[in-house]
Amino acid sequence: MEEQMIACLVNENKDLYWGSWPKPKCGSGELLIRVEATALNRADLLQKRGLYSPPKGASPIIGLEMAGVIEEVGADANGWEVGDRVCALLPGGGYAQYAAIPAELAVRISDKLTFVEAAAIPEVFLTAYLNMFELGRLKAGEHVLIHAAASGVGTAAVQLAKAAGAFVIATVGTDEKVDAIERLNADVVINYRNQSFEDAVMEYTNGNGVDMIMDPVGASYWKSNMEVLAMDGRLILFGVLGGSKVEKVDLLPAMMRRIHIITSTLRGLPLERKAALTASFVDWAMPLIEKGEIEPVIDSVWEAEEINEAHARMERNENIGKMVVLVP
Repeated sequence: MEEQMIACLVNENKDLYWGSWPKPKCGSGELLIRVEATALNRADLLQKRGLYSPPKGASPIIGLEMAGVIEEVGADANGWEVGDRVCALLPGGGYAQYAAIPAELAVRISDKLTFVEAAAIPEVFLTAYLNMFELGRLKAGEHVLIHAAASGVGTAAVQLAKAAGAFVIATVGTDEKVDAIERLNADVVINYRNQSFEDAVMEYTNGNGVDMIMDPVGASYWKSNMEVLAMDGRLILFGVLGGSKVEKVDLLPAMMRRIHIITSTLRGLPLERKAALTASFVDWAMPLIEKGEIEPVIDSVWEAEEINEAHARMERNENIGKMVVLVP
């Protein structure tokens, strides 16, 4: 009989519940992790509605990240021992008691970090790191505009950009979020409900515009983004919360300013690219996190049975930073 575990499943009404599911097996080159905590992402909201399928071969269980303790080390998973504390990016399977992961994706965590803090790191920090540095080539002294800066990715991006020496302009939707992002040392924080972010960006950059935009919004911000990008600016598009179709696009302004349009998704990257990304992030950013110079921003922590309430809070866009769920 196949060994079982507890995992978070979806019923016919698209509500989440904890039930029995086959426990993953630890293969060669893998680590079996006893999951202590996982964290919410907007992809989770889409997946439970059947709007975002996991990559081929990935667990159908929701959850893109987790933190826990190694319970079993597979053959050829060198450098790891039972009892090591880790966090990791997942293509799926985070809302469960156990996860089997390629050893290359494991990030070692010290006792300085709690499992709650560690669970809030992988998805948002690796997304921000991939887009700003590996794809966008952000440099010290450049101006970066970070939309939805109070989100998980946004709070990570603000801190990473500041650590790299960039000038950070952030947009948020409430005064409470303005205060939160100012505490992360963003240079300028704009409540887009109170003022035009286009006007504010051009004022703060003396009419030059920004070198890079980190945008999870998409279509509804297209025209405004084009107005505030500097010559040779880079638009990093990693989400389409504001739609995916832009009507009547005039490409000439982008061509005249030599705008680079870069799109990405992290979940579907091949294992070798995720492994290389993880290694680069661990070398550059994890020492800053371990020293407390950068930190995962935790909005709230939820018990397992509160998972639907947690999803509802994210759907209302009330969170500032990461929402973490304790696994039973």
